[in-house]
Amino acid sequence: MGILYDIWSALPSLVTILYFLTVVFIAVLIILENRNPVKTISWILVLVLLPFIGIVGYLFFGQEYRKSKMFSRKGLKDLEKLRKLTLEQLDNLPKNNFRISDRLYSKKRLMNLLLSNSNAILTNNNEVKVLHNGQETFPEIFRCIEQAKHHIHLEYYIVENDTIGNYLRELLIIKAREGVEVRFIYDDVGSWQLKRKWLRTMADAGVKVDCFMRVRFPNLTSKVNYRNHRKILVVDGETAFVGGLNFADRYQDGVPGIGPWRDTHLKVTGGGATSLQIIFMADWYFVSKEIFRGEKYFKPLESGEGKLVQISASGPDSDWESIGQAYFSAIASATDYVYISTPYLMPTADIMTALKTSALGGIDVRIIVPGLSDAVTSKWGTNSYIEELLESGVKIYFYKAGFIHSKVIVVDGIFSSVGTANLDFRSLETNFEVNAMVYDEEIAGVLASQFLEDQNKSETVILEEWIKRPRMNKIKESFARILSPML
Repeated sequence: MGILYDIWSALPSLVTILYFLTVVFIAVLIILENRNPVKTISWILVLVLLPFIGIVGYLFFGQEYRKSKMFSRKGLKDLEKLRKLTLEQLDNLPKNNFRISDRLYSKKRLMNLLLSNSNAILTNNNEVKVLHNGQETFPEIFRCIEQAKHHIHLEYYIVENDTIGNYLRELLIIKAREGVEVRFIYDDVGSWQLKRKWLRTMADAGVKVDCFMRVRFPNLTSKVNYRNHRKILVVDGETAFVGGLNFADRYQDGVPGIGPWRDTHLKVTGGGATSLQIIFMADWYFVSKEIFRGEKYFKPLESGEGKLVQISASGPDSDWESIGQAYFSAIASATDYVYISTPYLMPTADIMTALKTSALGGIDVRIIVPGLSDAVTSKWGTNSYIEELLESGVKIYFYKAGFIHSKVIVVDGIFSSVGTANLDFRSLETNFEVNAMVYDEEIAGVLASQFLEDQNKSETVILEEWIKRPRMNKIKESFARILSPML
């Protein structure tokens, strides 16, 4: 009994020693990954300050897979051919029939960056339509699906078993029974509430349904952190949609206690649709190992007199944080103004520097974020960056007419970005995202006008008043900021 008592008495010390050694081991692993120093420090602080929870959090959310090439890129050789074609276009930009203005030509460096870091081909035969909110977006999407003749390809983060989600499901079933090819990718975390029976009704009707990185033990820890946040619809290889809206009632009806849902989506017809098709093909290959080819899926790239568009995808399957790099370049090279709408503002260090440097240099930098958020911790994290931005001259606005979910950047009245990537660590470094980069004064004008309309429905954050907020709020914000690289 004496020996058992001694062992029992020593157990807390043994657990402490074991935990300490585990923390040291994981901390060394984090340091050796040579990741962003901010994320490294954040994870080490979490390990130290949150016993056991920190270890579990790292195993689930902290492992870095971009450099280890966890995600296959086989079967995507067509990307290189398209990249070479666009390189030739860029080299001869002033000579060919792109017919761009001097203002637009000033963005050539950004075009080249996106081509190099994400094979974002440049197309100029596009029609682009800006869709505001679910009231404009869903009818346009459903009408386009109803008119499909050959195929419908969908890839969405959230699809829910509600009115909007069920209408989508029934429409896809109808089209599949008509003989239209329907492929549907949903994210296993974003759409975690979907039941097998709900999905099986589509599969039984002929819809090809696949889940993006199913989260199940024992592979949970390697997959839960890398989610497909992309929202892509391609119909007959000719028309495509991309933006912030998922398929759920709240994207049309709003959020109880917060108000209407404010969002932005794009409808693209032309070469931009081909680009989105390529991205969908890559993701479909990843989940199913099936590749589809031919002009019925990929319309030949042709030059035209439409909008200039580049579609950029980023995530663990890309070598570079391409959308984040595009944001940095667009903000840092601005000569007049930068307008940003984002539901979550937790910028990486380089984006933060770009925002502050542009504002200090006299550029009119404005950012709209939600006054009330659907994610409390993320809202605290957002608030932790506001004082520093205000001090540099960045103008911050809290949207008060509901929840703003738009992910939009407009620069100098000539460049616009609309897509799925928020201005936060998770979107720019971890999730699979996709954005449409549009080089066009008309589209920039539409988006800038909408931004100013949203600004009129927002409260201006005044530095002198902001710094007087309650101390407890500042404490919450400071802890949330530590967690911001992981949120």
